[in-house]
Order: sequence, then C-alpha cells, then structure tokens
Amino acid sequence: MGKPVNLNRFKKQKARAEDKARANHNAAAYGLSKAQRDLAEAKEEQKRRLLDGTKRDDV
Repeated sequence: MGKPVNLNRFKKQKARAEDKARANHNAAAYGLSKAQRDLAEAKEEQKRRLLDGTKRDDV
C-alpha cells in the first residue's frame, strides 16, 4: 500500500503550475522585455523634454 496523498496540496500545486503556464504565455504574447520598456520610457522622456524646451512664456 502506498503513502497517503494530501489532495489539497496536490490541487494547489496543479493550480500554481497552470497559473504559471498562463502567466508565461501572456508574458510572451503581450509583454515587453525590460530593455524594450526602458527604451520606450527614454523616448517618452526625450519627447517631454523637447516639448517643454519649446514652450513660450506668455508675458
């Protein structure tokens, strides 16, 4: 006779594995790498600085 199995632990492990697989799929499908996010953020900052630099003072 084998060892008793804790079904709650088994269910939780299975759910975690499914969640991780779904997260990996979503990251591959929709996510950006850190380098891509940093590049996009730097471009937005550059645009903002350029726009702020061209503002006129209405005196």
